[in-house]
Amino acid sequence: MSFKAFTLPAFAKINWTLRVLGRRADGYHELHTIFQTVTLSDRLTFTPSDDSDITFDCDAPDVPHDESNLVVRAARALRERYRVTRGAAISLEKRIPSAAGLGGGSSDAAVALLGLARLWRLEPQQRELEELGADLGADVPFFFTGGTALGTGLGTEIEPLADAPATPLLIIKPPVQVSTAEAYKALNAPALTKVGGDIILSSSRPHTQIPDSLPDNLRNDFEPVIYGLHSEILRAAEALKQAGARAALLAGSGASVFGVFDDLESRVRAAQALRAETAWRLYECETLSRASYLEELGACARPLRRTHPGV
Repeated sequence: MSFKAFTLPAFAKINWTLRVLGRRADGYHELHTIFQTVTLSDRLTFTPSDDSDITFDCDAPDVPHDESNLVVRAARALRERYRVTRGAAISLEKRIPSAAGLGGGSSDAAVALLGLARLWRLEPQQRELEELGADLGADVPFFFTGGTALGTGLGTEIEPLADAPATPLLIIKPPVQVSTAEAYKALNAPALTKVGGDIILSSSRPHTQIPDSLPDNLRNDFEPVIYGLHSEILRAAEALKQAGARAALLAGSGASVFGVFDDLESRVRAAQALRAETAWRLYECETLSRASYLEELGACARPLRRTHPGV
């Protein structure tokens, strides 16, 4: 069986909550976060190659094409893990803004692993993909689950949750750059000693009590420091609320913010009003359930469906 070229979406994420519990002995930070896939997406096209070369191109000029790119690193990691000798051509159509806290690079890497596993006729388990993904970046393993999910540890330990309610969102990316390393340094989280019960949020059995309340219980520990460092990001969050969002939150460690709306009409009105801010990039999207996420990935989601057979 051989494959022709095929294209897959790579969806962005937001964090309904993002708690930084403290700094671990290894220097990394212990997290407690609730991820959510949204309909904003990049697109990756995979083409079989007649030789062993892995080539990568992208329509965004600011995206690197070398080993610093997560898609290239994902391809090489998968080929090394399964001793694949074939190559591939990968093309990325970039729509998720970079350095925005929306997980675009991580999602691209996860979908690269799924797409290449299909192209090279591999049969990985989800856990194997998660292990490869965790070596690439802390957000990558989430994209092998999708929907609404709890992330703990470094954010790489993923537990599926019942899907949060379908929610219209408006994302604003101001012309500001925030590096994740810079955000953690500014946060200056204390050394981790223990985790309080208020932070755990009943994480042992969170499936029934958390999702319905998520859009009204947003929290991101990065907000105070990022808003303090970059007043334009704070202004974007305030503008969302003034335009009708019932809540607004920093996305990841920034630099984008997202607004939560009661219905599509109010979201559309807000977007129309906020387009007067010509320096801001606006993205209208909705939350994406796990079932819809896996359906969009099609046959490439087979290793994930083995883990979520009821979806």
